[in-house]
Amino acid sequence: MALVRRRICQDATPDRIVGDIPSRHRVYLVGSTMIIGSHAIINSRNSDADRAFLRDVLKFSHVDVGHGWLIFGLPPSELAVHPTEGTESHELYLMCKDVEEFIQAMKTHSLACTPVRDAGWGLLTQLTLPGGGKLGVYQPRHARPKPSAGIKPRTSSKKSLKKPKKATRRRSRPKR
Repeated sequence: MALVRRRICQDATPDRIVGDIPSRHRVYLVGSTMIIGSHAIINSRNSDADRAFLRDVLKFSHVDVGHGWLIFGLPPSELAVHPTEGTESHELYLMCKDVEEFIQAMKTHSLACTPVRDAGWGLLTQLTLPGGGKLGVYQPRHARPKPSAGIKPRTSSKKSLKKPKKATRRRSRPKR
């Protein structure tokens, strides 16, 4: 499929909205998807301890969106859909290059991991988070897709908020 680039919003006035996208943002569609990322949630009985683990031990970049509520940046990710006959649920796994090395690193922080299990598609362990929850971590053996491009939002600059200049007519040369 050829890469498609198309400007969604052309005139950038702060009061104009195209769909749900404020037109003050220049938005470009790249590829065939409207998705710009994913947001995973870990529900925790001790969220402060789990946030500290992600920040201090795994050293994930983060932003504080207020009152100590941290949102963490993640490395490139993948999404798979598995068939089920039972209850539909969602799972989150972190991937690592070497699961044994990961387990040793967690031991230095007094964090427990289950013994490694060969799941065929990867070598799997479960990390017990400081809040008590379990988080799957695995060393993949499967092929990895290239990251999707998605939409690359471009935030507005003062220049882009200006109304476009009207085209001026060229004076035609006198005919000879």
